[in-house]
Amino acid sequence: MPLPSAKPPDGATLFKQQCATCHTTNQSDPVRQGPSLFKVVGRQAGQAYGFHYSSGFGKADFVWDDARLDAYLANPQGMIPGSVMAYRQPKPETRAAIIAYLKELN
Repeated sequence: MPLPSAKPPDGATLFKQQCATCHTTNQSDPVRQGPSLFKVVGRQAGQAYGFHYSSGFGKADFVWDDARLDAYLANPQGMIPGSVMAYRQPKPETRAAIIAYLKELN
């Protein structure tokens, strides 16, 4: 009997595996290497309480939405020169799952 195909990880699992080392999803945990991503969708870029952003974010004049999060996760330094986030996610389906999870936090 063949094994059933593996279910791809959901956004919350992917976030925990790939993002939670540097980011929290609430405002009660201490700030980590990156800002809290609680209510990031719809938030002005470079503005999270208690976090000191890199110089590149000083010029970021936009609000985070699906498209901007997708572009940033694919290539942080390409979107915001001076960003220090080392993570890059080349897979569109993985980025989409993480963004869907972030939207749930709003």
